[in-house]
Amino acid sequence: MISAFHHLSIRLVRAALAICLGFCLIFFQFASEVNAAKTFMTGDFAKDTISVSSVLKETITLPKEEKGLSEQEKEAVFLISDYISRYRNRSQINTSTTFTTMQTALNALSGHYKTFANRPVPENLKDRLNKELSKAEELAVRDN
Repeated sequence: MISAFHHLSIRLVRAALAICLGFCLIFFQFASEVNAAKTFMTGDFAKDTISVSSVLKETITLPKEEKGLSEQEKEAVFLISDYISRYRNRSQINTSTTFTTMQTALNALSGHYKTFANRPVPENLKDRLNKELSKAEELAVRDN
């Protein structure tokens, strides 16, 4: 009799724990806050192109001794990813000369930051990026 009572009490405790766990899984997922990814893009292609271009031109001109340079570079990589992911799949934009020029510059800069994270941007790459980013700005203004 005691053995049967002990067996029954163990089964009841397990069932109660399973029910409590189920309620916790159901209700706590709705109680948690969902944070969407932070984006700097406005949705206006011309404005976004100009702002991304100016931020990146400013970032590549910072001297290597600049305090907070690595944070600026991380922000630049995030901004590049944000821009490309926002406009890459839009057929009316991704075939434009503005976007392809920007994409070329962004790929070069992102590739440098990801491959040579501890090295400054070489002068020849800076010159090329400044030309491409300026051209993309001009094209964005003209197309707008």
